[in-house]
Amino acid sequence: MTTTTAHRSNAQAENHTRNSTSSNESLLARRKAVLPTGLGVAFPVFAARAKNSEVWDVEGNRYIDFVGGISVLNTGHSHPKITQRVHEQVDKFTHTAAQMINYECYVELAEKLCEKAPISGTKKALFLTTGAEAVENSIKIARAKTGRPGVISFVGGWHGRTLMCMSLTGKVLPYKKNFGPMPGPVFHALFPAEELNVTEAQALHSLEMIFQADIDPSEVAAMIIEPVQGEGGFHQVTPSFAKALRTICDEHGIVLIFDEVQCGFARTGTLFAGEQLGVEPDLMTSAKSLAGGYPISAVIGRADIMDAPQVGGLGGTYSGNPLACVAALAVIEVIEEENLLARSKQIGDKIAAFLKGLNLNSIGHIRYKGAMLAFDLIDSDGKPDAAGTANLKQKAFEQGLLLASCGMYGNAIRVMVPLTVEDDVLQEGLNIIENILTVSS
Repeated sequence: MTTTTAHRSNAQAENHTRNSTSSNESLLARRKAVLPTGLGVAFPVFAARAKNSEVWDVEGNRYIDFVGGISVLNTGHSHPKITQRVHEQVDKFTHTAAQMINYECYVELAEKLCEKAPISGTKKALFLTTGAEAVENSIKIARAKTGRPGVISFVGGWHGRTLMCMSLTGKVLPYKKNFGPMPGPVFHALFPAEELNVTEAQALHSLEMIFQADIDPSEVAAMIIEPVQGEGGFHQVTPSFAKALRTICDEHGIVLIFDEVQCGFARTGTLFAGEQLGVEPDLMTSAKSLAGGYPISAVIGRADIMDAPQVGGLGGTYSGNPLACVAALAVIEVIEEENLLARSKQIGDKIAAFLKGLNLNSIGHIRYKGAMLAFDLIDSDGKPDAAGTANLKQKAFEQGLLLASCGMYGNAIRVMVPLTVEDDVLQEGLNIIENILTVSS
């Protein structure tokens, strides 16, 4: 399959197209022959190069990237500072295994994250490879500290694809079906959101019912929640609900974990989304945009909790790889030097104002913190319009814009455009959305 309607890039990309021996169609055939069906892909094209908020495929077609590698590229594709730091590290060494031979960039990154994490007192940090690994290790650490087995997460929450993380995730399709039984004991409370017709009182009541019907709070090790849900639809924890959870956890000796794998690292207008809640977690996880596309994740938390596991109980062969550590250090510099926290807020305000200005009945609830923005598509009866959402994604792709959906009903478009996006490229992408939605209305 080719994308003839997608925007063409400059002469350099055209030359690449003429010189390329592969097409999207031929590569898709090769992919189908050797990759499992379960490994889905959103777009039937193969990337050849990318820069900031744009991607070019092997046929020279250009795409504006509002997906950002699923919120991994807050600092854009191939940021020169990050690339330079990785090149410098490659010439020194690429791996030792952090449990075998120390290296300074691991320690330096831990120092930086402990300094910036919104947790008071003495903190420590651990590095891993993926967001799921960070979540799993946060549960291990909480269990080691408390000596308890139970975990409470929330409906619509997304925590990863490993068995433990699937158990924590509050959405069945397509992530949990056919993969059970799940590890336990894990219980799901309601997540409060006006657009989901769940009040904070109802969510807190569901927690009380878990304590009454499923597990005594004295047996619960941890409660884990995303300050802004990712896959669940970008629904936001309010300061009042966060405070209520903190009170419950303090009362029962439960470790409170903020999963910031997707919402962290400047996406919401602060380095960590939890900074806006006025409540401190005991542990927090980070990944995705932490290193600008290089695989690393982190667990950061109170030192007495982080120190609970025995020596050798934490680690991983590739965990805290030096290339990813130096990339993460560069990401922190880029966020500060390019003022990306303010830029995140500007982008969110711009997109929200744009969508509201369209004044379309097909656009339902718009919710955002900084540039972590999602908007619902609804039908003429005000119900979730998953088909319309799929149509928008497809038409946008055909016109050179990459979009992703989310939400329990598959009717939310989530925007994860790099915070470094140029104003004209951002507007070009928004114009594509407008053209499609106004024609469909």
